[in-house]
Amino acid sequence: MPKTRYAYDLPVHKVDYGVEVKVDDLRIDPEAQRTLNEGRAQSIANQLVREAMGSIVVSRRPNGDLYIVDGQHRVRVCRLLSIPTIRAEIHDDLTQAQEAVLFLIKNRESHKPRPLDEYRVGLTGNVPLFVDTDKVLKKHDLSIGSSSTNAVGAIQGVLRITDYYGAEILDRTLSVAEAAWGRSPETWDGMLIGGIGTALGKWGDIIVDAQLAPKLLDFGTAQAWRAEILSKTSRGGFKNSGTGSRLSTAYRLVVDAWNKNRRKRIEY
Repeated sequence: MPKTRYAYDLPVHKVDYGVEVKVDDLRIDPEAQRTLNEGRAQSIANQLVREAMGSIVVSRRPNGDLYIVDGQHRVRVCRLLSIPTIRAEIHDDLTQAQEAVLFLIKNRESHKPRPLDEYRVGLTGNVPLFVDTDKVLKKHDLSIGSSSTNAVGAIQGVLRITDYYGAEILDRTLSVAEAAWGRSPETWDGMLIGGIGTALGKWGDIIVDAQLAPKLLDFGTAQAWRAEILSKTSRGGFKNSGTGSRLSTAYRLVVDAWNKNRRKRIEY
């Protein structure tokens, strides 16, 4: 597995731990937060063990206002159950962008936000991984959202390419995919983009993009590629049907397509 190129950084700043704050004093900045899931909040409220709520993460802005960084569902639970206060970890002197970065750091290994929320917050935080990815997508007149002719649904897939191989490889990947299959929802399928991106990330100094695109089309349409990847992974059994296996299969098929009729072949 290649090493990621991007990291989340914050400046040194004051943090107060274990502070009891009034729920009514807490605010939400939607640009630096995930979307509230009312159903999730209600589910937590129905099964709440108050002693196990832990501390939320709060940013105290220069004017004294308290903004929730992580824990808005627990705050919503407090409002549903008329609990007046909650314990907080309070961070001082952060900008809105730094609040967004803190949110991403806090959620990296816990209950991860939805990919679309993470992407939006990453842009608010001016995090290079998300900013660089967004620039490439806009260059190709693509947005993030449900898969369509002009939108990519595989958010984590495009971020992975940028993170492991750089924005240039994502740019090349999208260009090759469009040259091979045109613009369609299937063109931006996460498996296909992931396979091309991995191949270019590992062998980009050897693979010629203008030659790869027609080789991909020779194998078939984007729909045919997707069907073949799913078929191969399903034949491998349930244990081999996860995202990692599909990505590996897509990568191998892209390499096979490039190697066809070539004396100098690249290895997996």
